[in-house]
Amino acid sequence: MKRFLIATTAVLGLATTASAGSYGKPCTTEPNEKWMSLEAIQKIVKDHGYKVAKAKMKGTCAEVYALDTDGKRIEFFLDPATGNPVGANWKAPETKSGA
Repeated sequence: MKRFLIATTAVLGLATTASAGSYGKPCTTEPNEKWMSLEAIQKIVKDHGYKVAKAKMKGTCAEVYALDTDGKRIEFFLDPATGNPVGANWKAPETKSGA
């Protein structure tokens, strides 16, 4: 029984960790060949008035951490094929806690 609880706890912990830092859904179904570069995606974010702090490709999403004009931390999940936000929009992005 103890082994079962330890194994179950480990699996649940991994599942939680895997989804906590990601959007949880595919951002695009387009093949990688149609994706923009990370630099191009960062430029799109900057062109919308945000200061990019960090950006990376994660799964099928471009994940960008940025600051808005008020200095609030923002996290964008972008479709790497279009550069558009997924699950949010440019005027109502997800604000990170602790901002």
